[in-house]
Amino acid sequence: MTKKILLLGSGELGKEFVIAAQRIGQTIIAVDSYENAPAMQVAHHFEVINMLDGAELDRIVAQHQPDFIVPEIEAIRTERFYDYEKQGITVVPSAKAANFTMNRKAIRDLAAKDLGLRTANYRYATSAEELRNAVAEVGIPCVVKPLMSSSGKGQSTIKTEADILKAWQYAEEGSRGDIIEVIVEAFVNFHSEITLLTVTQNGNPTLFCAPIGHRQERGDYQESWQPATVSDKDLQEAQDMARKVTEALGGAGLFGVEFFLTNEGVYFSELSPRPHDTGMVTLAGTQNFNEFELHLRAVLSLPIFEITLEKAGASAVILANGNSTNPTYNGIPNVAALPKTDFRIFGKPSARPYRRMGVVLTHDSLETPIENVVERAKETAKLVTVNL
Repeated sequence: MTKKILLLGSGELGKEFVIAAQRIGQTIIAVDSYENAPAMQVAHHFEVINMLDGAELDRIVAQHQPDFIVPEIEAIRTERFYDYEKQGITVVPSAKAANFTMNRKAIRDLAAKDLGLRTANYRYATSAEELRNAVAEVGIPCVVKPLMSSSGKGQSTIKTEADILKAWQYAEEGSRGDIIEVIVEAFVNFHSEITLLTVTQNGNPTLFCAPIGHRQERGDYQESWQPATVSDKDLQEAQDMARKVTEALGGAGLFGVEFFLTNEGVYFSELSPRPHDTGMVTLAGTQNFNEFELHLRAVLSLPIFEITLEKAGASAVILANGNSTNPTYNGIPNVAALPKTDFRIFGKPSARPYRRMGVVLTHDSLETPIENVVERAKETAKLVTVNL
């Protein structure tokens, strides 16, 4: 059962995955574009490379000969994954899943055109002029996102025609990868948005975690909570959509599938083929297994009998408000002194405005109103400040 895992991307989500893997004796090589990334701090070995360089990817795969390749970020030369699968290496969840979901164009077209899932009206653009034409077709207001980005980078809302050029420039700055293209989405009038953590298994049924609610600013999540309040009808529809798209992508692992809930029904939004940032709420003990343990067990083909909801929980992010090459923290003892509360400091070696540096976790009984648990997380996160 001792396997060698090459982790591509070494942020805070990767760090928790490595910790889960270490607990059951797996060997991890953590890879990122900068040294001392969070997951590198707890892995057996690390590599610093540009993962968009196919030759560099080939080099470290040949050097380490991993059993599994686990992508954690978008900026990877994912077309190389198909060749690695031919070499007998398992790409998580699959080469197709990683390749399609690292690019919003591929996954959106799969969902909307191939599978017929309900999505926002959308267009693509590769220039400011094409963006102007796309906005004219989908209408204002609309949302602009780079096809390759994460944590809301490069994402903005166009409310007037004067916003179009600014949105293009912001998308250029926030785009990952070497192709600048954006998706333009008509605004969906939703009353809430959820993440449905979906676990696909080798030879066993697909499982779903209780839905996770979340609130975003600047395209990045600020708080998440579990369980989210979702009608039985909407939950069934979301599960059916998640099952269809994950089956089409193939492989075993945990997917974070995002949906908008509207008065007209459920809209598919996005999908990540790995643990999701909003799913950090599961570190509060809301489930019998957190999302990182579920991902690992599915990857290793360890059967998961069931996923049970144990507590109500919430997470709230700790953000930096400036730049630093040596961030430190105030207020941690104040958080540690509180009941039914926990925290994580990610160990990022540098800070910049709005960068996620840590998370506060709160929990309570399932009978407790979830809004109370969320409010406690938000107020507790304010006790921690990042020194610059």
